[in-house]
Amino acid sequence: MTEEIPPLKVTVQTAVPHAWRATLSAIVDSLLRGDARIGQNLENVDPLAEDRSALCRELIEAYGSPTLIPLPDATWRTSIASWQGNRWDCLIDLWSAEDGSTDLVLDIAVFEDDETAFRFRPHLVYVA
Repeated sequence: MTEEIPPLKVTVQTAVPHAWRATLSAIVDSLLRGDARIGQNLENVDPLAEDRSALCRELIEAYGSPTLIPLPDATWRTSIASWQGNRWDCLIDLWSAEDGSTDLVLDIAVFEDDETAFRFRPHLVYVA
């Protein structure tokens, strides 16, 4: 059994906290479904604007149109979080049916929120 990883306010990259993983997976699922706004209708998520969501899909297509799949457990061995002074930046590794792990990441900011503990804001998909 792995030890629980909490959100750490440190200047080095850390593993993604366990408490965030379900929400981050749901945001990726929103991307996979092709939602007009990535993260729409998810609690504690500020959905990505339609034009930025469309740009994410274009960048995936430019990468070679892989068939992206829901995040496997292996994602959490390589995805990272880093404290930026007022938020955490998370790079979530995306996976494809064809090749497994890809070079694509979903960049998501996580903010502390007085009412909900954390607020998630997807930013962009790109090649890391």
